[in-house]
Amino acid sequence: MNNSRHIFERMKTGEPIRLDDPEYFRVQEVVSRTINLVTELNATSKDIDQVRKRLSEIICAEIDDSTTVFAPFYTNFGRFIKIGKNVFVNHACTFLDMGGITLEDDVLIGPKVNLITESHPMEPENRKSLISRPIVVKRNAWIGAAATILPGVTIGENAIVAAGAVVTRDVLPNTIVAGVPAKTVKTLN
Repeated sequence: MNNSRHIFERMKTGEPIRLDDPEYFRVQEVVSRTINLVTELNATSKDIDQVRKRLSEIICAEIDDSTTVFAPFYTNFGRFIKIGKNVFVNHACTFLDMGGITLEDDVLIGPKVNLITESHPMEPENRKSLISRPIVVKRNAWIGAAATILPGVTIGENAIVAAGAVVTRDVLPNTIVAGVPAKTVKTLN
């Protein structure tokens, strides 16, 4: 393990991060801050502008006025979320973003969608380590209600993920995937 790099850099490259890592306290500081801000965000759930403002604080970047996020919204880290223009995120979504989540312009996210960039090693002795890989949702993609996108997945431009799907692999542009695990069911013209 290369401890000369900051823990956040190591997290974003997918290096396993142990809970006893000497820099893990930095992760805990961000998580504590984010949990407080998420509580405030969800308390302002009736005011879209306030939700956008609080979420901008959480991700440390201004969210464009063309983007709408409905509360409740949940994230554990927040700093590695990037949201484009004209994005819509419906109620009760969970973004676990330690590996990085990017929503490009014109993305639609249905209610109760889970974007999960974090996982754990299979070996029991290492299981309490954290492994993070990014999720990228390309322009004009639509993620249906209660779908789950797992670490390392890219959803292609104009793709559709059906409601309830569990996506374990990249989704090609202009395709529809459905099922558990998600498989291509149709190609769009």
